[in-house]
Amino acid sequence: MFGAVPLLIVPFVLYNLGLLGIFGSGDDPWASEIFSFSMMSGGVFSMTLGDLMVLIGLIFLFVEMVKSVRTTSASIMDHLLSTLVFVAFLVEFLLVKGAAHSVFFTLMVIALFDVLAGFTVSMRSASRDINVN
Repeated sequence: MFGAVPLLIVPFVLYNLGLLGIFGSGDDPWASEIFSFSMMSGGVFSMTLGDLMVLIGLIFLFVEMVKSVRTTSASIMDHLLSTLVFVAFLVEFLLVKGAAHSVFFTLMVIALFDVLAGFTVSMRSASRDINVN
């Protein structure tokens, strides 16, 4: 049951919680620095909350890609729900002022890649399951 739930809903929910001010207030909560440290080269590496959100999205995209290789009846529901998550991203991007941000756009593109890759992998694996005699 929970295996069919698209994991990219987590960054979607986290972003919306950030819009509500859970991660701090201000004009742009996604630009707030989480940590930074000096590198041996003399440069400074810093990670913002927006960078962390994109990283979380990419990690969940990897897990979704691994899930898309299975050929069960639940995979159809998984693809349908992933499509609904992408549509939710797209609608929010177009209609909500706070979603007009590069972090949200990147998460939306990650959700689109999940949908496209999921259907592509399923179609490729389904064509290999057909035996022609």
